[in-house]
Amino acid sequence: MSTESAAAETLTPAQSAEEVVLYEKRGPVAVVTLNRPQYRNAQNSKVTYALDAAFVRAVDDNDVKVIVLAGAGKHFCAGHDIGTPGRDIDESFERKAVIWWDHTDRQGVDRRLAREAEVYLGMCRRWREIPKPMIAMVQGACIAGGLMLAWSCDFIVASEDAFFCDPVVRMGIPGVEFFAHPWVMNPRAAKEFLYTGDRFDAERAHALGMVNHVVPRADLESATLTMAARIADIPPFGLALTKKAINQAEDLQGMRAGMDSVFGLHHAAHAHNAEVSADSLAGMDARRMRDAGATQ
Repeated sequence: MSTESAAAETLTPAQSAEEVVLYEKRGPVAVVTLNRPQYRNAQNSKVTYALDAAFVRAVDDNDVKVIVLAGAGKHFCAGHDIGTPGRDIDESFERKAVIWWDHTDRQGVDRRLAREAEVYLGMCRRWREIPKPMIAMVQGACIAGGLMLAWSCDFIVASEDAFFCDPVVRMGIPGVEFFAHPWVMNPRAAKEFLYTGDRFDAERAHALGMVNHVVPRADLESATLTMAARIADIPPFGLALTKKAINQAEDLQGMRAGMDSVFGLHHAAHAHNAEVSADSLAGMDARRMRDAGATQ
């Protein structure tokens, strides 16, 4: 992300090196950027709570009209952190999304469900309800947990080199925790997406309605910020009510209840894996997923 703007609030280079999420104001637009490019912006709990803090900051700032979610480096987000040195599955964080007990002193399904109900499903639902428009600006990989971040936004602007993939069925798990697949694309496409674990490129995602616009990589930032600026001219209360209206329509179509039902299946799969294989991820890590052909 460029930081050249007289109106921008930016972090110093030293701060940027420490922060897993960056926050910048560009006039009426807050740009929130995942900042673990060395790990393709894999999402650990630290990232989750840093994102949440950034979104709260943007909502509380009356000068911010639109939020853009971006990823530093070559890729938007390669998914949940299942193997970097910063993996923090055993750490406790202040819970914000759901009222549930801390996971770190629990075992088995109790431990995993408590964590994932908070940091994955709960947080994505929380962000989906942010009363300001949110645009995901996606380049490169948008895989598994990265999909959840993009799908929590109101729409997606993607570069021509972007690709989308949910390969977790390779673990015997029916899709990521924020199971929006049948709503962000049609059900038959969702089945192909999950059954094969194949990548859908930006043009295919656009044809299916998951992506709003596809632009050259060099134009991604300018195209996204131009759209954000246009939206920023609309009265904010009208935008908030419109967002609520459309979200309610999706929920009346079964989105929320469907997610709840699949979240249970998701954890049944984790428990099954723990009983019959090496661990709850069926022995898979990022390298094995890559070698299986799901990611590169």
